[in-house]
Amino acid sequence: MTEEGGSWRPRGAVAEEAGTAHEAHEAHEHRGMADEAGSAHVPAGSVSARRGAADEGASVRTRRAVDEEDENFLARFGLNHRQERLLKIVTVAVGIVVGAVSLTIAVASLGGGVGTDQTSAAVGFEMPRPDSYQGWTSPKLFAPVGERTSDAKALTVKEVFATKTLKSGHVTLKLVSSRLDDCASVAWGAALTEELAEAECTQAVRGLYTSADKRYVAQYTLFNLRDTQAADGLVEAMETQHRGGWTQALPSKKAAFPADGYTEASGHAMGHYAGLVWLAKADGADPAAGDDFVTLSLAVRGAEKAVYRRIVDITGPSAKPSQ
Repeated sequence: MTEEGGSWRPRGAVAEEAGTAHEAHEAHEHRGMADEAGSAHVPAGSVSARRGAADEGASVRTRRAVDEEDENFLARFGLNHRQERLLKIVTVAVGIVVGAVSLTIAVASLGGGVGTDQTSAAVGFEMPRPDSYQGWTSPKLFAPVGERTSDAKALTVKEVFATKTLKSGHVTLKLVSSRLDDCASVAWGAALTEELAEAECTQAVRGLYTSADKRYVAQYTLFNLRDTQAADGLVEAMETQHRGGWTQALPSKKAAFPADGYTEASGHAMGHYAGLVWLAKADGADPAAGDDFVTLSLAVRGAEKAVYRRIVDITGPSAKPSQ
């Protein structure tokens, strides 16, 4: 066979086109010799293999040329071979880290479980949030304040956090900061901000406490919502969404929630109000056998007396619930 014009054609065809009998005779003799040897015809696979080997060799030579070019480039800066290798390793490592961070941000932007805060991976990165949460819907005794229309008086910081020291059992909490805000400004993450918007929240009152022995920190947040249904919906939604959005901790030099430590929380619907309790050890450690978070929760819920007083104002002293 021979190559002409970029295609392979049989020798016999070439001989016929040339019109030379001698060349045809030579082709015949060559074919006879090939038949005797059993190897005149080269299989297509062998040709492909040789071409593949040639391509691979060219690729290796190209890589070597690139490597030599890189080494010559780095050598211009006075780097020895060891320094060049170290620089290459560092460059690859930095590329891997940048890629991992980009992937994390991309995944977080798609939403889904906590989270991360569906937005916490980008906006609320490392924002403190509860590791565990339980929610309770409104008991019947809060029916008198079941609608905001029947309890229209606005909340105040003085009303909710009138008592500066709260006690329950062996736990004593001292108020170190308190504030009244609009609802959107106290929350981070779509999970909570959307729930507050749907519940037509108008006020958020927060109080930050530290225990007398400085071992614990607690925050109580009271939301003023549309009605009991809205309050129930909020505390129940947080059962699955508390990792994707939560209340912001009040800033204080006297107490602070650990950014990456263990915290736990609970939600309590009381008519058209919803209270969120948030607890932690000051050092961020997990609760041990001697840590009584139940009593700690009961102590900080002393702020709920403001809601009980409103029931009394509406129904009269005879309806005052037992404490």
